[in-house]
Amino acid sequence: MLATSLTAAVLGVEAHLVRVEADSAPGFPRFTMVGLADSAVKESEARIRAALRNCGIPFKWDRRITVNLAPASLRKYGSSFDLATAVGLLAADGAASPHHLASVLLVGELALDGSLRPVAGVLPTLLLALRERLAAAIVPAANHSEAAMAPGLSVHPAATLQEALSILGREELAAATPAPAPEAGGPGMEADLADVRGQGLARRALEIAAAGGHNLLLVGPPGSGKTMLARRLPGILPPLSPGEAVETAAIHSAAGLSAEEAVRHRPFRSPHHTASDVALVGGGQRPRPGEVSLAHNGVLFLDELPEFRRAALEVLRQPLEEGHVTVARHRGAFRMPARFQLVGAMNPCPCGRLGSPMAACTCTPGEVRSYLGRISSPLVDRIDLHVTVPALAFDEMVASPGEASASVRERVLQARERQARRAGSTPPFVNARLPPAVVRRAAHVGADAERLLRHAVDRLGLSARGLDRVLRVARTIADLDDSEWVTSQNVAEALSYRRCEADTEGPIPLQGFGETP
Repeated sequence: MLATSLTAAVLGVEAHLVRVEADSAPGFPRFTMVGLADSAVKESEARIRAALRNCGIPFKWDRRITVNLAPASLRKYGSSFDLATAVGLLAADGAASPHHLASVLLVGELALDGSLRPVAGVLPTLLLALRERLAAAIVPAANHSEAAMAPGLSVHPAATLQEALSILGREELAAATPAPAPEAGGPGMEADLADVRGQGLARRALEIAAAGGHNLLLVGPPGSGKTMLARRLPGILPPLSPGEAVETAAIHSAAGLSAEEAVRHRPFRSPHHTASDVALVGGGQRPRPGEVSLAHNGVLFLDELPEFRRAALEVLRQPLEEGHVTVARHRGAFRMPARFQLVGAMNPCPCGRLGSPMAACTCTPGEVRSYLGRISSPLVDRIDLHVTVPALAFDEMVASPGEASASVRERVLQARERQARRAGSTPPFVNARLPPAVVRRAAHVGADAERLLRHAVDRLGLSARGLDRVLRVARTIADLDDSEWVTSQNVAEALSYRRCEADTEGPIPLQGFGETP
């Protein structure tokens, strides 16, 4: 007898429908599983045998049993196929009703005592069930709260195999009891900007970055507060929208991380500088999302930027421009979302004291060029705001607390609302993501501002990409000022954040980036 149950395979951040075809026929006793299953999937036979025996569910193993995971061309990983395989085998043996199997998605790992253990990738799997217009899904009870983020699907939690069979044995699938949806974190969940003393220029750049979604590079000596500033960026960003929350949670679920924690506040990922290019962009033998995807709708913070391997940094160029990363492997290409704000932090030189009034730099010009040359000019050119974070004097260290995140967040929200109104119903909404043609229409540059831009291009060597990014930043500054027009003051401030592009005597000359000594 042949029976088919439905489950899903998660590759990258996307789920693919898998039909588990179970056939039980007379013949020499043998269990065969086909369909490009990895070791964890093939080991399900032992788990299912023990679970059925310990649950007291009779099953005829003295037959020729074949299980096919279709489509056979799709690689299957993990233990989430256990429940669908067990139910399919019981239906093929006549021990379970196949009535609902064509419209119910089954996900879960079987323990030897028949209980269902939680698995990764439940949310992408349920979103697939919605797209396929399935009637319901059965998931492990421990994944029920995560399942609440897939609205419109009847999700039944089951703690054991017997409970799952009981749900499937009903004449009609009753409406499932909804789990409480995870709540987004409110103000106060992140570190407060009031903790930062001094650093007025860096605080201003942080506010502009949050208002327009711009990338930011912080350069300064050790201990000047670069990491402290970067970690306070999520606290002044708008909360996740419902659509962003589902996207973010699905990515974290596919990576085996907590989907509920992912939506409490915007993601903040800070990988170590020893991370490989695969760790950053994702992939591997079993395609998984990398740090750029885990930072989707949030912040990717790269501390000690020049210490990262150059190959790892270069892979950031595609997601910074396109908002997604495509990982090509011999079994196919996987596209994963990666729309994030990049915040980089670095010292001005290997010893970290270049330009510091506190101590003399001991680096030679060649060492400085070699240090800066670890970061390519095309990557630096994709960063809108370059800010020097100087060492603090004693009076600044003991000064009163700065402006709190709540008041800065309010200005950021107002600026974002202006951008959304200007964009109408057509995304993208934030200035940093606007196409060049749209940026030039939205900027409304006056005659004085245009003269400044012309001077920057003709005399200071501002590139075409740099010009577009200056216009985006100037438009954001105007939005913070509630101005319809981009003034010359807005353009001048925007150019000041790229002053390294032509300032050969500044502390961080851009021509050092990408050079070899």
